[in-house]
Amino acid sequence: MSTAYWNRVQAAGFEVPADRPLDDLTAELTTMLGSTRPEVRDGTAYPALATWIGRGVYDDLLPGLGDGMVAGLSAGLGERGTDSVFRRSFSALILGECLERDNDQHLLPGAKVLDWGDRIAVWFLTERDTRGFVPGKGWAHAIAHGADSIAALGESHHLSAAEHAVLLDVLAERLLEQPADEPLASGEVDRMAQAAIRILRRDTLGTDVLEPWVHRIGSGANAFGKGATSDPFPPTAAPQAFLRALFVHLSLAPEPPAVRPDLLLVVIDALRMSNAPYLAVGTG
Repeated sequence: MSTAYWNRVQAAGFEVPADRPLDDLTAELTTMLGSTRPEVRDGTAYPALATWIGRGVYDDLLPGLGDGMVAGLSAGLGERGTDSVFRRSFSALILGECLERDNDQHLLPGAKVLDWGDRIAVWFLTERDTRGFVPGKGWAHAIAHGADSIAALGESHHLSAAEHAVLLDVLAERLLEQPADEPLASGEVDRMAQAAIRILRRDTLGTDVLEPWVHRIGSGANAFGKGATSDPFPPTAAPQAFLRALFVHLSLAPEPPAVRPDLLLVVIDALRMSNAPYLAVGTG
């Protein structure tokens, strides 16, 4: 359909048009998620689908819609610097909206949510295009959108402690494996820290699980004592930024997890160890 058609839909507050079948509208919006034009992708396709999900338009169709978004995660997977990233990234964002709807309304069977969770995790760890803002084409933001979908997944009533621990490990793995020449510089680390906080708010994990998780990240965040054959800071930038973001979120976020007092001490210890030269007495 023409841009004018969707502009009218947008101007009408994203009311579902009555002149076309919902299946056709959904298929077109799904294709539009991969557009290189931000006004089509961010301005029309995403808000239309998210609004309809939130209003319950897809309540009886949610498994199929989510499966379509899962399929979008594999479109061009493994490519770097190509336009296929938009379809993958915005599919993850809409999949997160599907999960949020289920969190509110309990519409999905547990097996479906767990299957989506496996597919999200595999994509998130396999995604090689980690660009944030693409000049002329707008936000790609695959890692930020992936973190959002993990956050929604972490709040699912179908998940318990074991799955929460796996999701935290997925976040850690993404941080520790981030290529040094592709820094996460567009707010992704804060979105990942926010995802961690939403998982921690479930209050299913104690420091016996969280302490080794934090110190694993802390070890990857330590740029010191690695020799002088290469610059140690780029490969440690993402985990270091995450520790700092996690400290801020634990300190300032509303409705903190029950484990916050003990976990803050663990995070502070990891920050101290990974920033030791800056904290030595007499430094400066």
